[in-house]
Amino acid sequence: MRLSSRLLRGRLITIEGIDGAGKTTLAAALVDSLGRRGVDVRLLREPGGVEVSERVRELVKDPQVRIGGRAEALLYAAARAQLVEEAVRPLLEGGAWVLLDRFVDSSLAYQGAGRGLGVEEIRAINRFATGELDPDRTLLLQIDPALARTRSLARLERLDRLEGEPEEFFSRIDGAYRDLAAAEPARIRVIDAGAPPETVLSAALAALDGLIP
Repeated sequence: MRLSSRLLRGRLITIEGIDGAGKTTLAAALVDSLGRRGVDVRLLREPGGVEVSERVRELVKDPQVRIGGRAEALLYAAARAQLVEEAVRPLLEGGAWVLLDRFVDSSLAYQGAGRGLGVEEIRAINRFATGELDPDRTLLLQIDPALARTRSLARLERLDRLEGEPEEFFSRIDGAYRDLAAAEPARIRVIDAGAPPETVLSAALAALDGLIP
């Protein structure tokens, strides 16, 4: 049976974009803004959010570990399956909003395009992993890959396994995100991530128009 968030009581909002686009900053600001509007919102991240998925996160981000592209795609899908079963679906059924820092679109862009495994092939894997759960709205933070790279390199912590990939990898991902947005404009709302944080937040809230009570 197709598991659509539109059939559940809550709302599923996902935030997407290449590394360095500012997803974490926006997610925190949205939780605060939506909470002040009376929305019961829970923030989760991918991969992660529940114990099994957090363990997978440690593995796939470890720069000391070599993981093949297909194994990487399957690990992300497995972490996602556990998160949906253990946390996302129960929260939606209970009427909560779930704000996810990354979801299926990330795998389509990173593994499908970035790793060259094929967007539709990765889509099929994740349709099974999530029970075909669709976000109500996706906020795509679009930014020049070179600027995003500069932001990532400016962080004090070391780059993880994916952040350390070459610029060509992120250019392919950026192109894939643009294609996804063009294919699903009703769901995926593009936001200029190069703007000041308060402007990004305002654009994100505007993109949720019609969903916020």
